[in-house]
Amino acid sequence: MTFVTSKNEKLKLTTTFQELGMSAEILKALKENKFETPFPIQEAAIPLILKGLDVIGQAHTGTGKTAAFSLPILTKIKRNGPIQALILVPTRELAVQVTNEISKFVRYTGLRSVSVYGGQSIGLQHDLLGRGVQIVVATPGRLIDHLKRGSIQLDDVRFVVLDEADRMLDMGFVEDIKFILFYVTEDRQTCLFSATMPPEILRLAQDYMKEPKEIRLNEEELSLDTIEQSYLIVHEREKFKHLCNFIKNRDKKQTIVFAATKQRTQRLANDLKQEGFRAITIHGDLSQRQRDIAMSRFKNGNEDILVATDIAARGIDVPAVGHVINYDIPEDPLIYFHRIGRTARAGGTGKAISLVSQDRVDNFGRILRQTEQPVHKLNEEMGIEVPVVQQQQRRYYGNGYNSNYASKGGSYGYNKGYGFNRTQYGRQAEQRDNNYSNRYSMRRDRYSSYSQRQDNR
Repeated sequence: MTFVTSKNEKLKLTTTFQELGMSAEILKALKENKFETPFPIQEAAIPLILKGLDVIGQAHTGTGKTAAFSLPILTKIKRNGPIQALILVPTRELAVQVTNEISKFVRYTGLRSVSVYGGQSIGLQHDLLGRGVQIVVATPGRLIDHLKRGSIQLDDVRFVVLDEADRMLDMGFVEDIKFILFYVTEDRQTCLFSATMPPEILRLAQDYMKEPKEIRLNEEELSLDTIEQSYLIVHEREKFKHLCNFIKNRDKKQTIVFAATKQRTQRLANDLKQEGFRAITIHGDLSQRQRDIAMSRFKNGNEDILVATDIAARGIDVPAVGHVINYDIPEDPLIYFHRIGRTARAGGTGKAISLVSQDRVDNFGRILRQTEQPVHKLNEEMGIEVPVVQQQQRRYYGNGYNSNYASKGGSYGYNKGYGFNRTQYGRQAEQRDNNYSNRYSMRRDRYSSYSQRQDNR
């Protein structure tokens, strides 16, 4: 297995955490938590971070990247000192997940960590910070709130991690990240981890990192070959029936169902409950307390079906998840791969099933062309004919689809309120984008002094 750095160096891989240079306290905690053999990203990243080098790591969630950046940093941090490590994440769920993971490692070290995110009482966070912590895991917006209040000082931070950097870019956090990094000494070690490497991420790295070493998992690690993928093309009005059948015929493992919007997740969860399933939902309209309760019930097995939107589900790490069902097909193939990555965590196996309605065959065709693993078509096996809509304008062939129907913005009226008017949906999405842009412009104005200070730096 080869790991690539910025200078195309081949890294010598070791086989144990002890050989990687972990302290006795951390090794004890790793053993108790059944961390036996380092994953590839850990083998590659830990030695570089221990050497004090900046690191860019390309790795999907679930490949062990939290341990890859946290273990070497924890080894270098001084106990009982001020805040020395800052980990920036895009969502509150990921903040909690990373903090929980770190808490496993620091059990015998005397180090303390805290997660800082919106939706939780800022006063509670202020109290936790006042007790003395060395590691802060934060979402950008709430961290800026603390900086303005003076409840967090970054003067002694020597380690910065940007986790899921591509997601932070998608959510519009780049300016916030720049604002935050202004308060951290340039004499710091910076690590950036991202599932993808768009040009904007590389520019951010160029501006804020020092000769970073690059680690990319090879194709074998990124192929998700431990997930059994399949799909079924059906009429939209039949999707809920097939969803119920798939859930009934699964094994005992937990299931995440992905839907396109917050409203659809709620409807789906309610309808699944009416069918006798133990289902719960998580989406952006829930309060932080409601989201925490939902995740706790799902992780504890009180509910075995979680219906979620993409953003709300980002950062979910439940080892018992054995099935992912795409009730709605995403337009971006990358989102599909992130979704199905919720199963087969850390070397396990899982199943991913996609219910493809007529207006999403083109989207799924793009996914099929990008995956290197076989995706099993279930129609023939289940004796279900592929629905044909406007046959004169749409042709099916193999795994690809030719269509000019979807581009016409047709209106679809589906049962159970799951349907939507594509043209109206487009206008609503445009309005949401405009509203977000206006809000974000106001946020940038609030921090305009940052640009002036940067110029005078």
